[in-house]
Amino acid sequence: QVQLVESGGALVQPGGSLRLSCVASRSIFSFSAMAWYRQVLGKQRELVASLTSTGSRNYADSVKGRFTISRDNFKNTVYLQMDSLKPEDTAVYYCNSNPALQASWGQGTQVTVSS
Repeated sequence: QVQLVESGGALVQPGGSLRLSCVASRSIFSFSAMAWYRQVLGKQRELVASLTSTGSRNYADSVKGRFTISRDNFKNTVYLQMDSLKPEDTAVYYCNSNPALQASWGQGTQVTVSS
């Protein structure tokens, strides 16, 4: 299994930016796709962005044009650059493979967008 540790969440004003990081306990090179998910309390976790090992990216419609996913296989790290943040982006953000490994969900990192 792989352990994943997310960081970079914070309180930010609408229109602001954040960069989330996710460090894996072992190489992510073997994963066909890594992804970021988010969850609002009381709602289902949703897929936000996914990046395959060949560089193909997919985004939820709600974040297209504002979020960018990237990965550094040598650092075993996945990033999520979030720009033009909106209050509806407020959630706990998690990274995992896509499809997700149930045993690998980490603590997540809280992103709050509020003035």
